[in-house]
Amino acid sequence: MPSLTPDDIHTAAETLSRLTEYLHDAPDPGEALALVEPLLDEYTGIPVRLGDTLRALARAVLDHPDTPRTPGLHLLIAELRTAAWEQTDQHTLHYVLDDLRTLLVNDSPDTPECARCR
Repeated sequence: MPSLTPDDIHTAAETLSRLTEYLHDAPDPGEALALVEPLLDEYTGIPVRLGDTLRALARAVLDHPDTPRTPGLHLLIAELRTAAWEQTDQHTLHYVLDDLRTLLVNDSPDTPECARCR
């Protein structure tokens, strides 16, 4: 795998910023959902990936031989791991997208109304 650079990560963050700006322009909800959906995928979305990244960072720092072994280090590692679990818990946001998609489909003007609603 090629080495990552801070610029690579900055580019990813900039893409997310562009998406946010695009969503501020009130696009079609179906298109907006399609763009956000990969970010909240329950297996590969940002919450899961960020949690994995935070755990990997904690492991990399803890396992490196030049890392000073202090009580403060263990507190920081614990905070990273706690934050990782908090991020990963957000994986359920994909259900919100499912519910939102269902709501939009059922509320679309093309959906025929039942006899009682007319």
